[in-house]
Amino acid sequence: MHYAPRTIAFLCELLHPPKAPDPTPIQRFHNSMFEGGDPTYRSFNVAPQGAVLSNPVTRPGAVSSVEFLADRYRFREELSSLTVEQFGERVMDVAAAVAELENLQVFTARIVTIRTLINPRNFGDSRAFLKHGVFGLDKETEAFGREPQLLGMRFVFTPTQDQPNAFTLRVESFANDPRSVFLENQGSFGPTRIAGGLDEVAQAIQETYGFLTEHALRFLENFDVRLEA
Repeated sequence: MHYAPRTIAFLCELLHPPKAPDPTPIQRFHNSMFEGGDPTYRSFNVAPQGAVLSNPVTRPGAVSSVEFLADRYRFREELSSLTVEQFGERVMDVAAAVAELENLQVFTARIVTIRTLINPRNFGDSRAFLKHGVFGLDKETEAFGREPQLLGMRFVFTPTQDQPNAFTLRVESFANDPRSVFLENQGSFGPTRIAGGLDEVAQAIQETYGFLTEHALRFLENFDVRLEA
């Protein structure tokens, strides 16, 4: 069984040693993007917590931005048209360029969060899929005296010697569209040196996405079968 995941958010935080926010290198980088003719981010703003680069959006709830804070770079693409590969390239290119201007040597941690939606094949409602298909519940929820309107589960995969990163996976029904199952995977990865490129950042994004769209979906399809009447 194959699903068609609809990714609704890519987020990546690159932590670095704390420092006082300075908008000057960010503005210099923003100016250089316009000199190239096709800027990755069109707007530059300064907030109390740090500088922000962003793109105008027309879709409600959409975000396309990167914040340069005292202890991290925070990239956000929500309800965006970017693919996982394009997001990885954007994070690598922008982070490397700004880190050079700020004389950063290392990112102390990489945190990647990816959110996606799928539609079960044999259930028209994600709540029924989770309650009956995954959890195998029937009348047991009557103990609450009311029917739950959102169901979900959370898995935590801690680091091991062979897999030193951590994953935290959420699987829930989706309030905005009862037909869809909401999945979120957050990957936590160790430090990476900036010199020589940030391939390890793109790799962390790909691993987080792959765990979500391959392993998590393979787990769910075990339960996505038509129930006997």
